[in-house]
Amino acid sequence: MKNQKEFPLEIKISFHKIIEQYRKQLENESSMISKDYLGKILDYISGFPVLEDGIENSEDLNKLKDPIRILMKDLFPEILSGTQIKAISVPFHNVIFNSTLKFREILAGAGKDFNLNMRDLSKDLDYIYACILILNKYYGYDMDFSRPLYYDIPDENGILRHYRIELDSQFMELEPGKNACEITKEDVDELIQNIENVEFWKQKFPPKSWIFKGFTIITLTDVTVDDAISDLKTTLLQRNTSGNEEMEKFEEIFKSIYKIPNLRVGFTMYNEQESTFERMMGNRSPSFLLREKKTVDCREALEEEAYQKLVKEHNYFSIPNVTKFSTKSSENLLAKSLVDAGVKSAILAPIAKNGILLGMLELVSFEKNVLNSINATKLEDILPYIVTAVERSKAEFENRVKAVIQSECTSIHPSVLWIFEKEARKFIRDLDEDGLASFKDITFEDVYPLYGEIDIVASSEARNEAIQKDLLDQLELITNIVCQAEEIEKLDIYEQVKFRIKEFQDDLANSLSTSSEQKVFNLLQREIDPVMAHIEKQTPVLEEKVSGYRKNVNSETGIIYNHRKNYDEAVQQINRTMARYIDRRQIDAQEIYPHYFERYKTDGVEHNIYIGTSLTNKKAKPFDEVYLYNLRLWQLSTMCEMENRFYQIQENMPLKLEAASLILVYNTTLSIRYRMDEKQFDVDGTYNARYEIIKKRIDKAHVKGTEERVTQKGKIAIVYSNRKDEREYLRYIKYLQSKQYLGDKVEKLELEDVQGVIGLKAIRVEVLYHLKNEQQEEQVFTYEDLEKVLGQVISGNKTENRENDSYHKDSIGNP
Repeated sequence: MKNQKEFPLEIKISFHKIIEQYRKQLENESSMISKDYLGKILDYISGFPVLEDGIENSEDLNKLKDPIRILMKDLFPEILSGTQIKAISVPFHNVIFNSTLKFREILAGAGKDFNLNMRDLSKDLDYIYACILILNKYYGYDMDFSRPLYYDIPDENGILRHYRIELDSQFMELEPGKNACEITKEDVDELIQNIENVEFWKQKFPPKSWIFKGFTIITLTDVTVDDAISDLKTTLLQRNTSGNEEMEKFEEIFKSIYKIPNLRVGFTMYNEQESTFERMMGNRSPSFLLREKKTVDCREALEEEAYQKLVKEHNYFSIPNVTKFSTKSSENLLAKSLVDAGVKSAILAPIAKNGILLGMLELVSFEKNVLNSINATKLEDILPYIVTAVERSKAEFENRVKAVIQSECTSIHPSVLWIFEKEARKFIRDLDEDGLASFKDITFEDVYPLYGEIDIVASSEARNEAIQKDLLDQLELITNIVCQAEEIEKLDIYEQVKFRIKEFQDDLANSLSTSSEQKVFNLLQREIDPVMAHIEKQTPVLEEKVSGYRKNVNSETGIIYNHRKNYDEAVQQINRTMARYIDRRQIDAQEIYPHYFERYKTDGVEHNIYIGTSLTNKKAKPFDEVYLYNLRLWQLSTMCEMENRFYQIQENMPLKLEAASLILVYNTTLSIRYRMDEKQFDVDGTYNARYEIIKKRIDKAHVKGTEERVTQKGKIAIVYSNRKDEREYLRYIKYLQSKQYLGDKVEKLELEDVQGVIGLKAIRVEVLYHLKNEQQEEQVFTYEDLEKVLGQVISGNKTENRENDSYHKDSIGNP
């Protein structure tokens, strides 16, 4: 045929085999009617010798369509043309002719621009398959190269339909051409071993070296539902697709199954413990039940019939007419959500396994009655695969939950998880073999420790100041109310209460002791509360004032917590931000070299790092001290960045807290042990305990000969005992000064001996802070400059808060 692609076969469409069969049938036919019929066909066909010799130009097929149609009447009966999907074709070519009426209707529905192509055609693979066809048909081999062939054809509604192709190749033959090579058994052995090397196959079967003479008949079977289910299984098994891609594919599959172009698919998870419906993890799927809500109680979401069918019986619930359904059940969330989404019909299908409801599949359409209890049964073949996928999704989510618990609630860091898994496997083997097993303590020897902290300066004083302000504010509010009550009702008890309050106010103004809060609590409970109850009951004018006062006190303690709340929230936000920041930076640090890391929040954030050969499994690259140096530099630069974050997040806070940072440099290796009873790592051995002592006491150390703490706001203190470490960190400081992380002021200090620790030294260097001005230009400040900038912001916030507090007090305390 003209314009053939590069192919081992030269194609000649020939009907010689069927013509030969007709001739034999004519000789043996006894019925005169059949003889007459066959004779007339052969006489008519004899006028078109090319049908027997072979058509080499596909364009000639159109000119010969009538004689071909007459010749093929027995194989393509007219009476079945409207139901059968058949046509004549050529192997591995998209040449289709003499198609049935049904076939032509399907192609017409696909549109004028549609090009019919087999699914997953590969030029190289088709070449090899054609060669295998020659080996099987001509040389008598029995190589199984069969594969399912499909056409994907959209219908008039745009829904993609899938058709499996069945080939009938009895009317074809193969013969060698002029350029054909003789194929030996040795050649076949080599060919099989090079099944994907098309160039090697072309050496044995050059292009157009063999002649194909005949035709094949293709019959199509609509397998849209079966193929959609297969696609569904594939989609559900895929883990690397994005949520949007997965949902688009999901909806296309259901559109094909239900033949509904505007079909939408949603999914809602079920939480059995809480008896609530929840959004799918990761928000991969919409929920037409929940809409914008994240979770809702089952009883609130469903009316009684839907609740019984879905939650209790695990049966389908179909709503063919949402409008009608909403008039009967307008108060439940399901009806309201579907109406708000413009849904006209819907099917809700429970996803359940072993009697446990996992979730709910939602099929919705924007046409009335197209989804109903009849076509709901189509889901019976589909739901088992969705159940499996949902189970897997829930299992993955549970694994994520465990991972979060491990990350947030235990000290087993991912970098050392390998040794715990190794011990766990040994534990399980011992348990299975002997019924006895113990999980031994895990030890890592010869590891280098790194310790750092960013601490809130004078946190105890700041907390006490907040408590003091709250107590004084509360006593002032009470005084205002009592004064107003005294003007209305002259009672000596009011004067006595004011006297008692004044005593406490004077005491609190001077100092706050550990018992101050308890003393005020006792005063309120024993002396103030009865008086306030009397005022509320006997003085209606002040009832609202007393009620406003009560709303501002904690219901459990009876104490106001405004300033303390500001302090606690500020500390929590700072700690949360600092912890998240160093956790994110840890991802980069692990790339330097795998190491153990832990951090914990106090009044600030502290972290421990251990690095060494014993901490890594065999897959890790060999440990070198260069990785230790790199990690120390990373730690110092990260502490500078955390100092910056500490102050940046306070710009909009009502109070200003200050930070002091410290790094402890330990110049020898030590051993750490994971103690099973305490579920945490500790240093191992008496000698190594010195490191823990230094950690606990170093931030309280003073500069030698002074009362000055080694840790100071706006500076990082690097504590060490070895001159080698001093030289190392001075190099890091110089480098970070060039990057404007650190300032020019560098102090070398000797520290006072603390209990059990002598000979410690420190380098103290100022941190540079980076803030953006209104033009978003970055400016660099020392701490003294930063205090002025942030002081203005904090001062503005405090003024605003004082005005709010003043208004608040006036609204409660003044008539």
